[in-house]
Amino acid sequence: MAKPLPITFAREMPSVWQANELARPVDAVVATGHAALDAQLPAGGWPVGALVEVLQSKNNLNEWRLLLPALARCSGPVLLVGAPHQPFGPGLAAQGLDPQRLLCVTAQTTAQRLWACEQALRCSDVTAVLAWLPQVRPEQLRRLQMAASTHGKLLFVMRPLAAREESSPAALRVLVSGQENVQVNGQDRLALHILKRRGPPLEQPLSLPARAARLAALLAVTRRQGAAPPNISAKDGDEELHEASHHAVVARITPFPDHGHALDRTAAAA
Repeated sequence: MAKPLPITFAREMPSVWQANELARPVDAVVATGHAALDAQLPAGGWPVGALVEVLQSKNNLNEWRLLLPALARCSGPVLLVGAPHQPFGPGLAAQGLDPQRLLCVTAQTTAQRLWACEQALRCSDVTAVLAWLPQVRPEQLRRLQMAASTHGKLLFVMRPLAAREESSPAALRVLVSGQENVQVNGQDRLALHILKRRGPPLEQPLSLPARAARLAALLAVTRRQGAAPPNISAKDGDEELHEASHHAVVARITPFPDHGHALDRTAAAA
């Protein structure tokens, strides 16, 4: 039986990774836009060429709040596959993401969504793929992981909380939820549990800002003034980045339309 490498010798070899340390991948990463999260991820950001699994409850959709800062930093098209709502273009634009970069595939079945994801990951122009796959098998996720790795793409898969008990080939798994009635310096927070990473477990969840700094500052001013901003309907609430889509198109890629002025709804009261 071969003897294990001495620890001191192993540390001198850059290709050797010890499980009690964060991995140092050679592939590129994209900063998440959350300094506290970057500090807990190998190489300090979302891994490029790897599957990132985002778990959340059905009634607590926070994927845009978590992913938007990184997507705004990138260039090139972002493909949404099976999104439950149509993102609100002006709200995204006000936070740095041009809605013209977004393409949508409104496929209904898992097979259609998986096929669309694979084709998008092979496309040289696509920067990132966001897929909503509530029911998918580990081997199907492994196929997406391989495609993302082969073509060097950002890949985020949104799944329900029940998937936490299932095995996954994802390089990174996180669980995100809103922290109800929790504020720091007047800002709402997100609770992020890192369930799986290339490194030691993270026992405590991270507390991240729920909104971009500019939007949070505007909301804080609105609260202090005790009045809602103009031209904001009561239904907006925490869904300033979502708008229900009433025209489902199966497996057809379409750009999201422009919806008017960028400040019409981004200042919705929390």
